[in-house]
Amino acid sequence: MVDIIIPVYRPDDKLVRLIEKLNQQTIPPAHIFFMQTLGGEEKEDERVRQILEKAGSAVVVSVDKMEFDHGGTRNRGAMMSKEPYLLFMTQDAVPEDEYLIASLVSALEEQDTIGAAYARQLPDDKVGIIETYTRQFNYPETSMVKGKEDLERLGIKTYFCSNVCAMYRRELYVKMGGFVTKTIFNEDMIMAASMVQAGYKISYAARAKVVHAHKYSYWQQLTRNFDMAVSQRQYREIFENVKSESEGIRLVKKTAAYLMHHGKWYLIPDLVLQSGFKFIGYKMGLNYENLPMWLIRKVTMNPRFWMEKEGK
Repeated sequence: MVDIIIPVYRPDDKLVRLIEKLNQQTIPPAHIFFMQTLGGEEKEDERVRQILEKAGSAVVVSVDKMEFDHGGTRNRGAMMSKEPYLLFMTQDAVPEDEYLIASLVSALEEQDTIGAAYARQLPDDKVGIIETYTRQFNYPETSMVKGKEDLERLGIKTYFCSNVCAMYRRELYVKMGGFVTKTIFNEDMIMAASMVQAGYKISYAARAKVVHAHKYSYWQQLTRNFDMAVSQRQYREIFENVKSESEGIRLVKKTAAYLMHHGKWYLIPDLVLQSGFKFIGYKMGLNYENLPMWLIRKVTMNPRFWMEKEGK
C-alpha cells in the first residue's frame, strides 16, 4: 500500500542504515524508487547502485545531474507508483524503529481529510545542544493535525511539512498536480499549503520518527535561509498572508532560555551569530529581485537554479 521515493546523490553511510531500517518495517513498502542522480564517476555510481539494490523491492532510476529538480525528480518517482500512499524521504533520514511506515499510514487514516503526514525528526549526538533544542522545538513529542482554521493561531507552521520524511495520499497528490517544479526550495510546504487552502489537513505524526539533523556553519545557515525566502517570495500568494518571522524570534528566545537553564550560557553568542546569519539570509532572499546576479550566485545553495533562470 506504500511506495517510497528517495532522491540519492553521493550518499554517506546513513543511506546504508536507512536501507537496513526500511527492510525491517512492519509494513514493507511495495517499491522503493531510488532516484539516483549520477555523479559522473562510473565506479562510484556503480558502488552506490549496488548499495541501493540491497533494499527490498528497490527500483533504481538514473537521473542526469543537469535534470535534477527538487519537485520534478520526486514527481517522476511518484508517477511510477500505483499504490495509495507515497512516502518521500531523503537519503540521510534514518528510521528510528520498524514502525515508521505504520505510524504514518495510521496518521493518514485517522481522518479522510488528512492529505499528508510528516514524521518527527530527532537529532543525533553530533549536532550540539542548540540544534538538539531546535529539533525539539520544531518536532515536539505531541502529534498535531493542522488545517485552515489554524492559520491565525499557527501562522506559517500550519503549512509546515517536510519531505525529509512525509507521506501523501497519492490520489490527492495527483489531484493537486504533484510538487511544483523549478522551485529552489520548499516544494513540500507549497504542496501542504495548497492542500490546506483546498480544505484538507496536514498531520504531524510524532510517533513516526527519523534521525535527521545537520550542524550547519554560519554561512550555510545564511545560504539555506536565502533559498527558503526566495521560494516564499516566488510563491508570495501562499506565504505573504501568514505570519512567519515571529516564529523565528520565539525560537531564539526559547533556545536562549534553554541554554541558560542548562548552564550553557557561554553558547549564547553562538546562538546570536547563527540567528543573525539566518536573518540576513532570509531578508536577502525576500529581496532577491533587487540583488545583482553575481551576489545571488554567492549566497545561494543552488547556483544551477539561477543558471537555468538565465538560460545558461
